[in-house]
Amino acid sequence: MPLVSNSISLREMEMERLFATEKVGGRALYKLQAVTVFLGICLVLCYRVTHIPAAGTAAWLGMLAAELWFGFYWILTQSVRWRPIRRHTFKDRLAARYGERLPCVDIFVCTADPRLEPPSLVMATVLSLMAYNYPPEKLNVYLSDDGCSILNFYALWEAASFAKHWLPFCRRYNIEPRSPAAYFAQSDKPYDPQALEEWSFVKGLYEEMTERIDSSVRSDNVPEEIKANHKGFSEWSTRLSSKDHQPIVQVVIDGKDRNAVDNEGNVLPTLVYMAREKRPQYHHNFKAGAMNTLIRVSSVISNSPIILIVDCDMYSNNSDAIRDAMCFFLDQEMGHKIAFVQNPQNYNNVTKNNIYGNSSNVFNQVELRGFDGLVGPLYIGTGCFHRREILCGRRFTNDYKEDWDRGIKEKGNLSIDQIEEKAKSLATCIYEHNTQWGNEIGVTYGSAAEDIITGLIIHCKGWISVFNNPPRAAFTGVGPTTLAHTIQQHKKWCEGVFSIFLSKYCPFIFGNGNISLQLQMAYSIYSLWAPNSLPTLYYLIIPSVGLLKGIPLFPERI
Repeated sequence: MPLVSNSISLREMEMERLFATEKVGGRALYKLQAVTVFLGICLVLCYRVTHIPAAGTAAWLGMLAAELWFGFYWILTQSVRWRPIRRHTFKDRLAARYGERLPCVDIFVCTADPRLEPPSLVMATVLSLMAYNYPPEKLNVYLSDDGCSILNFYALWEAASFAKHWLPFCRRYNIEPRSPAAYFAQSDKPYDPQALEEWSFVKGLYEEMTERIDSSVRSDNVPEEIKANHKGFSEWSTRLSSKDHQPIVQVVIDGKDRNAVDNEGNVLPTLVYMAREKRPQYHHNFKAGAMNTLIRVSSVISNSPIILIVDCDMYSNNSDAIRDAMCFFLDQEMGHKIAFVQNPQNYNNVTKNNIYGNSSNVFNQVELRGFDGLVGPLYIGTGCFHRREILCGRRFTNDYKEDWDRGIKEKGNLSIDQIEEKAKSLATCIYEHNTQWGNEIGVTYGSAAEDIITGLIIHCKGWISVFNNPPRAAFTGVGPTTLAHTIQQHKKWCEGVFSIFLSKYCPFIFGNGNISLQLQMAYSIYSLWAPNSLPTLYYLIIPSVGLLKGIPLFPERI
């Protein structure tokens, strides 16, 4: 009898889990193959050491050094290839347990230049994030405009008006994706006459909105009659520059206002525009500085316990992505240990046979799953759900318990104008002086790869993370498709992660005693991208030169 009750209780406990974890198959075969590769590496190195020629000794030793490096780097890569795992969420159990009693979510989107990042593209991303299959009163979308452009503010104002039509349309027909740009580019006309009429109407509204935004960008001007319709445009009454301006915080849609509803009477998500103060004499710390300002500004407007960070060109491709993330955070057994949920970067403009490898298939399908088999993936800067408290520096303790009602509670009798003024005081250049912002609090400063450092620090504080890669990608964006753009992107990544390796945040130094050796090795795979280029370049050039000069650098026969 006790055996029966125990088995029943175990099954009941398993049913209560909001996500499942399974090992990726084929590991035994892979490990066998890895052993053979390791033996092959050892044999190559032994041959190099025992057959040093009299002629071309320097080139031969250079080949030995390059092969030693490749062997070392190959060993590093094995840290994320031995035990990859997959995660599966149970959104039906989440709905049965919590219904609509779910945590509030703050969504951060960053943009900087309306010329490089067209406002119409950014607004398609914002609209997709407003249209999640999630209680709208619990969604708060923030746009950080580091270029302080009136064009971006105007575009957001236009998007707020269009959202009154777009959000009901998404709900009624349960469409995917919920970026209007992506949806109307991909979808065919519906057959049902009534649906076709509404589809055509909404598409027409979107095209008109896009044309107005693009026209303003081309003319570099917002019509005067538009400026008169919203008090926020007065912030640009004087000529501002992208590097010298006052802080601007404007609540475009107040989700707590009963009049802020769509055309069906449903409440709209809160929508906020922010341009942090910039002055030439103060360093602004790039995207990391913008993220930390958003953390502070959002704390006085919505203060949600969960923060979603998305690049302005990575639209929401899965309307259930937030519910997927909540399955991890709200899981009774593991939820309290999870700091962030990372989704992969997927691109809709990269072909299957992309010659530059920008689809990142190995990174997304193999390495991030391997990280997840350790203590979770690294933070890659976009498509990531964070706990606010942990971003603000909290260390892991076994008795940690989240206040999921944060963000629902009222914030007194402050008016929107008073809240905006309070938020502006948190977005000034001098606010962070003599504080731990950028060090112990918020996104970490000091590197172009601020996301990697931030994730490493979070792991070193005892937290774990989760890699979520659902069948329908959570986020989709635009990847580089030319050699110039690819080189520029990889140059930025390589410089950023290598600077981490040379700093106090080196995984083998900062992580020593805080994370496992295997995880230190995993982080170092990316930290050593830059120096990996030198032996690669040597191996490409020297054998060819040796062949031309008649210097054998490989065995003549086997």
